[in-house]
Amino acid sequence: MIRDKSPQRLSRPSYGSISSLPGPAPQQVPSQKTYLSEKIPIPSTEQGTFSLRKLWAFTGPGFLMSIAFLDPGNIESDLQTGAAAGFKLLWVLLWATVLGLLCQRLAARLGVVTGKDLGEVCHLYYPKVPRTLLWLTIELAIVGSDMQEVIGTAISFNLLSAGRIPLWGGVLITIADTFFFLFLDNYGLRKLEAFFGFLITIMALTFGYEYVVARPSQGALLQGLFLPSCPGCGQPELLQAVGIVGAIIMPHNIYLHSALVKPREVDRTRRVDIREANMYFLIEATIALSVSFIINLFVMAVFGQAFYQQTNEEAFNICANSSLHSYAKIFPRDNHTVSVDIYQGGVILGCLFGPAALYIWAVGLLAAGQSSTMTGTYAGQFVMEGFLKLRWSRFARVLLTRSCAILPTVLVAVFRDLRDLSGLNDLLNVLQSLLLPFAVLPILTFTSMPAVMQEFANGLLSKVITSCIMALICAINLYFVVSYLPSLPHPAFFGLVALLAVGYLGLTAYLAWTCCIAHGATFLTHSSHQHFLYGLPKEEQEDRESFGSMGFGSAKDEEARSKPKEQRVQETRPYATEVQFLPGKTLNGLTGVEG
Repeated sequence: MIRDKSPQRLSRPSYGSISSLPGPAPQQVPSQKTYLSEKIPIPSTEQGTFSLRKLWAFTGPGFLMSIAFLDPGNIESDLQTGAAAGFKLLWVLLWATVLGLLCQRLAARLGVVTGKDLGEVCHLYYPKVPRTLLWLTIELAIVGSDMQEVIGTAISFNLLSAGRIPLWGGVLITIADTFFFLFLDNYGLRKLEAFFGFLITIMALTFGYEYVVARPSQGALLQGLFLPSCPGCGQPELLQAVGIVGAIIMPHNIYLHSALVKPREVDRTRRVDIREANMYFLIEATIALSVSFIINLFVMAVFGQAFYQQTNEEAFNICANSSLHSYAKIFPRDNHTVSVDIYQGGVILGCLFGPAALYIWAVGLLAAGQSSTMTGTYAGQFVMEGFLKLRWSRFARVLLTRSCAILPTVLVAVFRDLRDLSGLNDLLNVLQSLLLPFAVLPILTFTSMPAVMQEFANGLLSKVITSCIMALICAINLYFVVSYLPSLPHPAFFGLVALLAVGYLGLTAYLAWTCCIAHGATFLTHSSHQHFLYGLPKEEQEDRESFGSMGFGSAKDEEARSKPKEQRVQETRPYATEVQFLPGKTLNGLTGVEG
């Protein structure tokens, strides 16, 4: 029987709630101000009508999430694609953004329906070893993303100072400016979200200016955008196409978005409120990603117009005959096609359209790097709290991530040249693509489980579409690996790649197996993983939420295990999120309709 969709309150515990346990009052834990501390009330309006006031209340998470679509790694991928293929691959950018929207929609729905982010749900459902490995891979993705932001910011400082600030100096400056920006959220959640909107506006204006002065052919642009073809393309263009997907869909961004939606006060005892929140968050995410798509389109079109099929000799002559003639030496005097990066991109724009174009490009690049730094910090904080139940200060969290990112970046900046720094940026785009299954597979798993999502679980059409997305991502990663193997500098590296491949494929296979179980493949179910089909029993969920660490046998956990379960749950309850969920219903007790 299909559940009634009327807006009456649910008689059972709310979506995402745990009923109170008897026993002593929970111990008070010193409060720490974080993004999730402030709650945003949702205005009451007439049911069934669209409200701009409500849309404004839900606005914020989507624009913060969209920052990852505009980081320096994406900017470099855009300009390299434009230089390599002109306007021919604009359609890939369009559909990669659509795929990203579908993944982000699932992340937002998980946070809205359950009141928990993806990291917290992974902590509940995955065993110790897989979830530990999963946490490490996402931390690696966050550090890799942070390295790209450091590279982009350092290059922007170098361009803005006309080379007076060396690259290694720009890298070191990012240590100080990051902590400065972290103080901004002390002024309130809405002001922080407005600041991110301001940075996106700067990017839109700066890259939009470059688009206007470059004046790309509008007919060729529209043809490349809506005709999915690439005449005359070879392996380099194909590599750029798959690189677009890897740069657009970021692993940590899925974890981030599932947490960003939590501060909105959604009544999870009312189906209509959950359904309404899902709708408004989808509208907001669509608007935000449309803006990010337009900005990426600006960059790709500008370099498709200015750089496509241009040789190094031509670029040298353009700069040598301009007011920025001192930059001409960065282009070797040969007839090879220009291999452009975010530094050379700014230089050639300045040579073609005047110094103002160079400085405006650098300002846009700086905005991209700084905004991505902030969202990366929040992603790291949410992932650590979700997987480990550890609540670190933002200062400690960014110190850890930025320290891991600074060391290799500053070494490359000091001992190698700019081309190596840009090559590192390209390598990090490949890394993000390889780590993508460790975000997409969990979100597909949990949003397809009626035990977690109740009647808001993915329907058949959603399962088919998302499964195709996952298959596409796996195919892209396989192509990446096969394409890069011949470029390894020494045969000994093949052994290292083989060793890493075993661990990578093993974890991917495990996540794919649990995803198949969640999609209804009951013949694959093992007795130890029945909770992926039926949900966690109440007592087991309470027991898992009682421990803060990953179960490494620390003294703190040993002390906790010696206490009665009821006391453990009460003592650790304050560390959990304010709204919690209990997927304790059996599958036979649910008849889902897509919400």
